[in-house]
Amino acid sequence: MAAPHDFSKDCDLMSYTTDIVQLEKVSRYFGGVTALKDVDFSCSAGSVHGILGENGAGKSTLIKILSGVLPPSEGRLLVDGKPVQYSSPSEAAEDGIVCIFQELSLIPDLSVAENIFIDQPPRKFGLIDGSAQRRMAERVLTRIKCEDVDPDARVRDLSLSRRQMVEIAKAISKDPRVLILDEATSALTSRDVETVYELLAELTANNVASLFISHRMQEVDALCDRLSVFRNGSHIQSFDKGDLSETEIVRLMIGRDIDAQYPPKSPYSKATDTALTVSGLHWENSLKGVDLTVGKGEIVGLGGLDGQGQKELLLALFGVLKGVQGEVDLNGVAFAPTSPAACKHAAMALVPEDRKTEGLMLSLSIADNLLLPNYAAVSRGTLIDSNLADREIADAIAKLQIKAASPDVPVETLSGGNQQKVVIAKWLALNPDVILLNDPTRGIDVGTKQEIYTLIRDLANAGKAILLYSTDYAELIGCCDRVSVMYDGHVVSELQGEQLTEQAIVAASLNIQTEEVA
Repeated sequence: MAAPHDFSKDCDLMSYTTDIVQLEKVSRYFGGVTALKDVDFSCSAGSVHGILGENGAGKSTLIKILSGVLPPSEGRLLVDGKPVQYSSPSEAAEDGIVCIFQELSLIPDLSVAENIFIDQPPRKFGLIDGSAQRRMAERVLTRIKCEDVDPDARVRDLSLSRRQMVEIAKAISKDPRVLILDEATSALTSRDVETVYELLAELTANNVASLFISHRMQEVDALCDRLSVFRNGSHIQSFDKGDLSETEIVRLMIGRDIDAQYPPKSPYSKATDTALTVSGLHWENSLKGVDLTVGKGEIVGLGGLDGQGQKELLLALFGVLKGVQGEVDLNGVAFAPTSPAACKHAAMALVPEDRKTEGLMLSLSIADNLLLPNYAAVSRGTLIDSNLADREIADAIAKLQIKAASPDVPVETLSGGNQQKVVIAKWLALNPDVILLNDPTRGIDVGTKQEIYTLIRDLANAGKAILLYSTDYAELIGCCDRVSVMYDGHVVSELQGEQLTEQAIVAASLNIQTEEVA
């Protein structure tokens, strides 16, 4: 993927020095756990301030205090130099502080327009003015280049990327002075990411302060003019962009030097036994004759621009889509992926795109989530064997290094990285032969990413066949033995060895034949 335009260069970054928001000696405790400790922090008007740190570093608690979700346990919050105490996000929004949370706040059964203006809908004669609400929604959607989104559409019928853009529209409609983006680009298509870049450049030029939280260093480098690193609840350091190298920043984030990000690959052999064969797979207008293979012990990547059928392919292989045509073989035997249950029994697993809505029951405990697909293995007749279940849970937590006070805490209390580990762990307990991964490191910090990369390679070395879709080209190059690039619903190129470069992936993604991808 080509490097994004550096919009920060378009603004006179030294023109604005006024701190809109300040934290002074702020701490936040949850029982005996310290989430933030003596934090001093400020952000200035007309700047984009990057907040960096591993999952669990205190970033989420920081933005929840800034946006009125949580009060500080100690210290104080100042806006325009005056102490404030917010009891709700709506109070913070009245002061112009608006947050786009990683966990979407949209109500699925309401329309796009109703969600955008749910706090302050336009009224006429005391009643909500639906026509005015729709027109206002159209204007804000046009502003963020989402003219394709129908204001009357139900949010549940939108893709994850479109839902994220509606969340952004909802925030922009409040005319923020401080806009906080918590992994707001992690679920977006590349086109929408570019739109967000342009929007932030516009807001910066209008003297808005933006706080940008992302684990994608390329985005941070393109957008932010100042950075702050948090670790273990403490504000470690703030500095201007360019003052520290990426390696130095990572060292501040994790408190140690990091080894090579990607584990070494196994030598690829054409003689690898085939675990998964897909031939002529069709589904509606998304899959148009997909052919690919994945060998035992091999990691095959799915590349290409967003929306070329990669996600539909994974869903089709796991029996989620109905009306799929074509042939699928598992270990040389014909298999019909008619349902997720059938795929599970055939030793196939899928780690889905959105862990919060598709992979987890957030209100249930870690233990319950880990056991959900695997109750039969820990039961004796109609009763669960508690000793066996406890061993399975303990093994899963240890294997994935899930950080939690207890297996009994709700999974929604975990950091994003640990939630993703729970999703992966619950399927690995079934010992699947074929593992389908849909963007498994989206919204995860650099340290946890490295753990997951190592886990994926260890699984491949143990003979598992892995099909990995990622929106990060560097991840495809670093993790995969081969990459099958999709365009318009079918595989147009297969890259491996020295051919596997970012330039080759981009060229194949655009269906451009060059010497490198030929």
